[in-house]
Amino acid sequence: LRVRVSATRDTTSLLQTLEEELQWLVATPLEQVETTLLVAPFICPEFGDFNELVGQAQDVLDQLGLEGVLQIADFHPRVGAGMLIVFTIIATLLYQSFWTIEDPVRRREKRGTFSLPWLLEKNPEATPRLGEYISGTILYDETIRQSTKAGVPFVKILNDQNILPGIKVDAGVKPLPGSPTETITEGLDGLAERLAEYAKLGAKFTKWRAVITPDEKNKTPTDYAIHVNAHALGRYAKLAQDAGLVPIVEPEVLMDGDHDIDRCYEVTEFVLKETFQELYYQRVALEGMILKPNMAVAGKKSNKQASVQEVAEKTVKLLKACVPSAVPGIAFLSGGQSDEEATAHLDAMNKIGGLPWGLTFS
Repeated sequence: LRVRVSATRDTTSLLQTLEEELQWLVATPLEQVETTLLVAPFICPEFGDFNELVGQAQDVLDQLGLEGVLQIADFHPRVGAGMLIVFTIIATLLYQSFWTIEDPVRRREKRGTFSLPWLLEKNPEATPRLGEYISGTILYDETIRQSTKAGVPFVKILNDQNILPGIKVDAGVKPLPGSPTETITEGLDGLAERLAEYAKLGAKFTKWRAVITPDEKNKTPTDYAIHVNAHALGRYAKLAQDAGLVPIVEPEVLMDGDHDIDRCYEVTEFVLKETFQELYYQRVALEGMILKPNMAVAGKKSNKQASVQEVAEKTVKLLKACVPSAVPGIAFLSGGQSDEEATAHLDAMNKIGGLPWGLTFS
């Protein structure tokens, strides 16, 4: 076990440290160091910010081509009374190639400590009504194939709780050729075959995330980046439906910058309209998909933050302008908001009423 502590208060700096640690760990013999604990006690006091950082950490892993070689697991203890946070710590656990462990049971247990099926297997009596609160869970490629020590497939454990098993099928984001400050989500090669296999294994839905970054300095997003990501979302969604699976379509406009809510609205409107145009061109049945968009919010660094009511009203207006009523449901991502902010915004939207789709969270 190797422990590295970072005193940074800047997420960019922490991600650079994470990249260094990933490269160091993959170059180090497994017999010498198997696990790195990267601790950053002075960053991300809000859990929503932490969730966004976790996504960025996964992007670093993908960009280094280390998906399936290393895995990142994350922890964010919150201790205190009510909403008072006494201390905050982010611990990113990197553990080396459990894929090289020949014993599948040992490998399952090593990875399984972070999975919902593992928790249900270990203590089913403590979670008899979990399905009333969790409607679905996304599994790893290996996890969806695994069973308990008694030989019960993880998928069956979830089904018994009325929890739908799903799977993330994209291969992460990579720099976009011709516009390196932007990204393209990869994973279309061989996707049809993988989807057919996942359906046989019991998956009911899939997820694919595209990332769009408003950045005035770099003059992004470009029409090019929006188009190629929307096209990939359309291809993915059609392939998923052809395999009998429900696609979650996730075009995320990041809230990292200093843009105001009107800029977020403008970019998201373009992204959603381009996405639904591609879904139409590729003959995706809108009745058989879920949209997972961002809300219309100001960038985290903006000096002009919007009120809860303004976020709700502009997001509903945006969705009505872009999302056909045939879409049955919209499951928002928090997108870097705190739990309290995202919940307040969602509550305010539902109170507006008269919406053609169901609004929920993911």
